[in-house]
Amino acid sequence: MENITLNVNGMSCGHCVKAIEGSVGELEGVQQVKVNLEDAQVTVSFDSEKVTLDKIKETIDDQGYDVL
Repeated sequence: MENITLNVNGMSCGHCVKAIEGSVGELEGVQQVKVNLEDAQVTVSFDSEKVTLDKIKETIDDQGYDVL
């Protein structure tokens, strides 16, 4: 299991949290997703044999947020 913290722009409310946690959390291999609005960060625990970091970033981008 790997843990990564991504800096993400554009998150500002509870809807943002639900959108990211819901979409990333549905990916096969993702164990946990935590959004921190104050720090503009998303922390993900995932199995790199089942899902790639690029796929996680792409999923966040698809929700309308910018991964830095």
